[in-house]
Amino acid sequence: MSLIFNPLMPKFNKKLNIMRKTFIKGLVVSGALLLLIACKQEEPVAAVIDTNQIKEEIQAKENEFADTYNAGIIKNIGYHADDAITYPQNSQPIVGKAAIVEFLKTHRDSVSVGRKISFKTNEVFVSNDANQVVEIGYYKVVDSTNAIVNSGNYMSLFVKKDGKYVCLRDMSTSDLPN
Repeated sequence: MSLIFNPLMPKFNKKLNIMRKTFIKGLVVSGALLLLIACKQEEPVAAVIDTNQIKEEIQAKENEFADTYNAGIIKNIGYHADDAITYPQNSQPIVGKAAIVEFLKTHRDSVSVGRKISFKTNEVFVSNDANQVVEIGYYKVVDSTNAIVNSGNYMSLFVKKDGKYVCLRDMSTSDLPN
């Protein structure tokens, strides 16, 4: 068999090489893109946080605290965290759950006998993972005739421990003149 020289063959081979290189480049780029897409990790879907439910949960804790305090039974009801700090009005910070309970007992015996306190949770600001909640609320203290003897606003930071919110920090201020 004899080889026949075709003058168009070198041009055809050159075009064939260019097409082959372009095709290979396309395969490499396509493969890289597929690899990137396949390796892309799915972003976790953020949990839906029911702010109203959390507000109700915090209000229930405030109600339990007020009911216990008003009954004259100052005990650990799971309201404060072990490392809680409260900033009472006209006083130094009280550090630790045991010290806070003792402060409340003394306060109850010397100042609050015959009076009732109530709390209203006005707003809650919940962290993205719902493990922290800042509560802004209103408190009112009334005497035996239901006359307001003190009222004001408070702010509390709750953290979730063992599935329940506990108060880590709180402070209040009176809105009545001295």
